[in-house]
Amino acid sequence: MKITTITRTIRNTKRLAEIIKVLSAYGFRQVLIDSGISRLLDREVEGPDAAASSNIPRPVRFRQVLEELGPTFIKCGQILSTRPDLIPAEWAEELKKLQDNCSEVPFSEIYEVLSMDFPGRLDELFSSIEETPIAAASMAQVHRATLRDGQNVVIKVLRPDSRQLVEEDMALLESLSQIVEQYFSNLGYSPVAVVKEFSRELAKEVNLIYEGQSTDRLRRYFENDPNIHFPKVYWPATTRHVLTLEEIHGRLLSTIQPDSLSPQERRAIVAKGTDAVFKQCLRFGFFHADPHPGNIFLLADGSLCFIDCGMTGQLDRKTTEQLIDLVAGVIRGDIEKLCRVVVELTDTDPAKTDRRDFRADLQHLISHFQNADLQHLDISTLLTEFFEMLQSYHLQCPGDLMLLTKALTTIEGVAAHFDPTFDVLAHVEPQIQEIVINRYGYNALKDRLLKAATGYFELLEYIPKDIQRFLDHIRHRRFTLNLEMKRIEHMADKIDLASRVMGIAMIIAALIVGSSILILADQLSDRQGFLGTMGLFGLGLAGVYAVGFVVSFLLPKKRE
Repeated sequence: MKITTITRTIRNTKRLAEIIKVLSAYGFRQVLIDSGISRLLDREVEGPDAAASSNIPRPVRFRQVLEELGPTFIKCGQILSTRPDLIPAEWAEELKKLQDNCSEVPFSEIYEVLSMDFPGRLDELFSSIEETPIAAASMAQVHRATLRDGQNVVIKVLRPDSRQLVEEDMALLESLSQIVEQYFSNLGYSPVAVVKEFSRELAKEVNLIYEGQSTDRLRRYFENDPNIHFPKVYWPATTRHVLTLEEIHGRLLSTIQPDSLSPQERRAIVAKGTDAVFKQCLRFGFFHADPHPGNIFLLADGSLCFIDCGMTGQLDRKTTEQLIDLVAGVIRGDIEKLCRVVVELTDTDPAKTDRRDFRADLQHLISHFQNADLQHLDISTLLTEFFEMLQSYHLQCPGDLMLLTKALTTIEGVAAHFDPTFDVLAHVEPQIQEIVINRYGYNALKDRLLKAATGYFELLEYIPKDIQRFLDHIRHRRFTLNLEMKRIEHMADKIDLASRVMGIAMIIAALIVGSSILILADQLSDRQGFLGTMGLFGLGLAGVYAVGFVVSFLLPKKRE
């Protein structure tokens, strides 16, 4: 999409004006000017509190901006807080404070959503719905209810118009991200790609079927585990706007004081929660990305129940193996292995990992953890510092890896709160060793050798046919050689620009010379007037071309 099209599309958008006004009010006016966003409005907006806000740290002001702009931006900030590879660590830490608690929506509006999603059968599904919500967030509101069969449930209902607001805001953010990408090319990542990733995450937030599917999937994983539970989803009473779950009777960990529990109870809570999170991450490859105390119930029998599965992450087997290689490379001090992990995780140019400064920083990183046994290795700290180093080199990691770091850090925080003496890594070491054995054990190596041998045999089988095909192409003069020259598009752009400049210069020179000849011919002719007028018109047109030519070089270009 061309930048002029974007400008025409959003120039008169009230939401854009509000965003610019809020950013200016919190002291980000210079950012608007540098990015070119401020020029999308006919007039500059100066907030009254811009000067007063300058004494507040920028990360704090940015969090306040997101809170004022509403649910879409709050959710984006919450997601951004899990991506220290995109923003500095202190900004990510500040954005973790974002809360989406807000005022309650009147039950009449909630009832209207329910009636639209269950037309003519709302009374057939529910015998009663409590009008007073038990929780109210920026995107949804939660009420207790009772099904017709007497089952106690909770229903999570999207706020009216929340979907439309998110879609409009994300469309606007996508347009703004294109503008930012036009002006800044040294961020180390694509703002357009980041906004698309946020759009995918927010699409899950405004479609509660995703959350229901995630909850059901995790419940199936732990259905034979007496220590870990996930609520049951009632699909007949679930839609994109309404999620109906089994009501959990227990105590939220966030409401429990550690001193009110015995040491054995505290240790059991931490052990079960740690087991659950590491099983999800390492064994199942699908995990609850936000296991904080407000999302975990302690049940009467001592087991734990996780709720609010809206934010989940997924790791494929290859990524899990790369993480194991990362940990193994750090422990052994293997720089080459770590460089390979970086290339595979970030899809970066291998030449970047060959730089002396990159390898020096990598060596400095692993010096903090080298020669430590697995039992005493702080994995969350290791991953956090590793991603911070990559961020300093503008290398972007997959979003699910950042969610994994968030999940591990969160559950370690729970462990530190309830039992500071609990050694998380020592407890889950058997799980990690099992994964390592499954990859490097005898059976795993045998399977790899068998797979590699099969591949080589297939290669040997097809080589004669490929050689024959190659010779046939040469024999019939159909052999072609395709060469890919990297960065050639920049040379083409330069040649195109040079040809345009030369063309404009030749037009201006021709207008000047031709107009001068006409003026001279007019002065020498018996009937003066027409030729002179044409000559003056040509000189004027040449002047306009020349001014436009100069101005085009004075306007700000894309920043490198």
